[in-house]
Amino acid sequence: LAFVLRGEHITLDALLKATGLAPSGGAAKQRIAEGAVTVDGEVETRRGRKLRAGACVVMDGRAVRLTAAPE
Repeated sequence: LAFVLRGEHITLDALLKATGLAPSGGAAKQRIAEGAVTVDGEVETRRGRKLRAGACVVMDGRAVRLTAAPE
């Protein structure tokens, strides 16, 4: 799954909600706190982690790759 950034970055919890990996912000926060999310292969527990183009987020076996919007 690819996600196109509209700005410079997106926070981890917002990405999970925007891609449908989490049904709500609260669910995203809980899954992040449980250690169920990895960013570039490392477990990430900060819901406010800023993600930029090129990052790869994985939760429940589903991967999302961030790409920059074409200029």
